[in-house]
Amino acid sequence: MRVRADTTRCEGYANCVIAAPDVFSLDDDFIVEVLDERPDDGQRAAVEEAVDSCPTAALSIEGD
Repeated sequence: MRVRADTTRCEGYANCVIAAPDVFSLDDDFIVEVLDERPDDGQRAAVEEAVDSCPTAALSIEGD
């Protein structure tokens, strides 16, 4: 799996950070940063929750 973030869509709600703090962070401008583009399968549920909970649809998962 590969995690993608569209920083132009991010509005800094931080739902992703709450769901998957090892994978996502917010920068000084409160825009999402992907800390781990290829998290292991043990993070899959948290990453899926982060993607699903993003109100601006700024996050996506590619591949298996």
